Parts: sequence; structure tokens; C-alpha cells
Amino acid sequence: MSGPTPFKMRLVHLDLKGAPPRVSYFSEIFPLFHALGANGLLIEYEDMFPYEGRLRLLRATHAYSPSEVTEILRLARLSELEVVPLVQTFGHMEFVLKHAAFAHLREVAPFPNTLNPHEAESLALVGAMVDQVLELHRGARWLHVGCDEVYYLGEGEASRRWLQQEQNSQAKLCLSHMRAVASHVLARHPGITPLVWDDMLRDIPQDQLTASGVPQLVEPVLWDYGADLDIHSKVLLMEKYRECGFPRLWAASAFKGATGASQALPHIEHHLRNHAQWLQVAGSGPADMLQGIILTGWQRYDHFSVLCELLPVGIPSLAACLQLLLHGGFTEHVRLRVENLLGLPSLEAAAIPSEGTGSFPGSDIHALVTQVSFYLRSSVDALLERNRYVTGWFSPYHRRRKLIHPVMVQHIQPEVLSLWQTGAPPCSPSQNTGPSPPPHSHPGCHLAGPPLERCKDQWSCTPPYPIPPACAVGKVALEPLALLRTVTVALVAEVP
Repeated sequence: MSGPTPFKMRLVHLDLKGAPPRVSYFSEIFPLFHALGANGLLIEYEDMFPYEGRLRLLRATHAYSPSEVTEILRLARLSELEVVPLVQTFGHMEFVLKHAAFAHLREVAPFPNTLNPHEAESLALVGAMVDQVLELHRGARWLHVGCDEVYYLGEGEASRRWLQQEQNSQAKLCLSHMRAVASHVLARHPGITPLVWDDMLRDIPQDQLTASGVPQLVEPVLWDYGADLDIHSKVLLMEKYRECGFPRLWAASAFKGATGASQALPHIEHHLRNHAQWLQVAGSGPADMLQGIILTGWQRYDHFSVLCELLPVGIPSLAACLQLLLHGGFTEHVRLRVENLLGLPSLEAAAIPSEGTGSFPGSDIHALVTQVSFYLRSSVDALLERNRYVTGWFSPYHRRRKLIHPVMVQHIQPEVLSLWQTGAPPCSPSQNTGPSPPPHSHPGCHLAGPPLERCKDQWSCTPPYPIPPACAVGKVALEPLALLRTVTVALVAEVP
């Protein structure tokens, strides 16, 4: 496929519920987004929005201030990126319903993910959230109200009673809440069109969807992040939505955050195939129905999950996917263009030789995570699982009880210190099977001690609950380095 892209709008999704960037980083990355072909942003603030009044408790510790949100929007305008805010209003409400003040609004009492649609206070709550967000986004043309993955809908006590009544169904319950939220947006904020994720709509019978009135109120976002996307089924779904009365549709792909809840590095080929197939859907579906495409980049699967790929780590994948959409394919010429734009010798993660490789904002973090993934993780695993002195005399049992035979310290300590100080395994020429990363020298991080003193100047970590140690480098470094730090501290202290 070649020629102009069928997607007039190309929005980059910023998922701020995990490792949100500092505002200064946006000033560097927004011009790159524009240069790569993006013309908009879908900003999912979650607990990083500066809610006020009764909603103030929704703020994360390091939430953006109102002036910082205003600055983010100014930076977006400078790079000609139209901002679409996203506010979850039905499912994925963990950051709200985890609080005792709102726990009574859960659909199912033990689970904080889904809002009870029967309570008048529920609509008042999400209405207040929407109003505060749009107050800082004046001039926005769209507002995404979420409504995806509304798990356990219909299983709460009020819903069970309601569903016992004749002609009531889970689909009707879902559509009723969507209609109420969309009606609030349209009544209070004329000129703004609500968007919704489409997964809760897909299986609703066409006649019921048509009769609900929802197609006149919202624009669905068809999302599918798979590398084996079913093109024919997507075209049929678009036809169904068109016949139901939806005037416009959106597509949603993924450039990261869709191949595993603890994924550290994006599978770029997976994401390229996903985008290539969306191009085929756009070329085969109803003409002029697709308003645009949202390139999602999830930071967490939900509010309580670990971090997946960080934004800087996903930049090469994002660049490749945007350029594929613009050029209609990912030829060798397009690949070379992406590598030149980013200052990378190759898009292959294993080919990133050291920190300092790459000229894009956050390239040092990208190189660091790559080194941890390819070198340090396996080295720490080998130390903890295959070093006979560690497994025999410094097992988890020993570490918990701070017990070790003093003689064993001299056998274990040199290798542990080498790993801790360099972030890479000590390799003799016969052992070396790949490039050996140099000692790390980034400034700033939440963890003290090499090799993690880095990145704090651009990143703030706001996990929903303590995960020691909380490091802006991300989950990829936490597991091996937390264990390594435990071993190092114990051995350096030579605990008797």
C-alpha cells in the first residue's frame, strides 16, 4: 500500500498512570512526535491530574499542578499536537474507587475497578471529574470517556436486582451509563464529542445498539493491538457500527504496552505488523468513516500492575509505527529514515551497544534498559540460581535471617561487587559473547549507589502502592537489581 495515509488524525497516547515524565521532558519529546508524523495526543492523566475539592484525594503525590498542565498544553500547541484528554468513567476506576471515600460506589464491593451505574452519586462523581479536566482543556474538540473492560458489570447487588426485571440486560445497563455520561459531556460542554473504547459495544445486537441513542452521542474507538489482527472481522464491525448510526469511528493500535504486563522492551516487529494491518482495515472499510488512529502506549495494564515499557524505551517503536502509517509500509528506506531520525545504528534492541547511543530524548534510558534486559538480568539470575556458594550458603533462607558462613563471603563477594559496580558481568575473553556495557554514569535517580544514580531529572515514579525500590528506570531493573542490592549490602557488611 502506498500514497497518503488514510488516518487524518494520528494521536500518540500518553499513559501517565506509571512513571509519568516531568514537564521538561515533554518540551523535548513533542517536537519529535511532530517530526515523526503525529498531529495529536491522547493524554490519560489518571491520578496525575490536579483534581480539586472533594476530588483532591485522587491526586498522586507527584501529580501535575494546574500550571504544569497548562504548560503541557502550550508545549503541545507549539508542536501542532491537538490534545484529547481521557477520563475513565466506568471501568478502570481503581485510582478512584480504591479510596474509602468512594468505595461505596463500587459495582462489586471487594473490587475497585468498576463503577456502580445505579447510584446517582456515581454519575455526579464522573461528571465532576470530567468538568474539572475540561476546565483546563478549553478548546478541546474531543474527550475520551474510556468505558472499556467494565469487568463484573451486572454482578453487584443492585445490578442483580435490576437484571431480574423483564427486558433488562447487561448490554442495556452498559449503554444506559454510556448515554448518561455522554449526555453530561454534551450538555455541559457543547462542541466536545465524547469518544469511547469499543470493546463493550462489539457484541451488543445491532438493533439494540441502534435503539439506545448512543450512536448519536459518541464516536467509538476500535482497538486491537494484535499482530494477527483479523482484517475481515474489523471491516464487518465497522459496517455494523455505520449501520447503527455512528457517524465516525477511530482506530487504536499499540506501539508499546500490549505484549505483556511486565514487558521491558517493545517487540517492534509485532507493533509494525499491527499497524500494517490497520492500514489494510482502513483501505477496506467504509469510506471516510475513520476519523483517525490512536497509537496507544500503555505504562501499566491497570492501576495496580507493575510498569511495562517506559516511554523513552518505546520511542523507536513509536517512530517506526508512525512512519509506517505515513509511508504506507515499512520499507528499508523507511527503516533507515527512522534510524537516522533517532540516531540509532539499528532498531534491533540487541544492537544498542552502550549508553549515549541515540540522539532522541530519553535515549540514555532506552540504552540502560536494553543493557539491563540483555546483560544484567541474566547475570544476576546466574549468580542467584547457579553460583554454588550462593545457592548453598546464601539462599533466600539465609538472606531472610541474615546468616552466612564468614568463609563464604570471600567466595561470593568479588562477583557481587563487580556486578553492582558495573551493571554488567565480569567477562573473560572466552566468556564474552556480546558487547560489554561500560560503567553507568547517568545523573540522578531514586536509588542510591551505582549503577542506578540516574534519570530523576526527567522522571517521577508514582506507584499506587509501595514497590521497593521505586526507580524511574522501571520495573525491568527492579527485580535483578533489588536482589543484587540485597546480596551486596549483606556481603559488604559481612553479616555473621
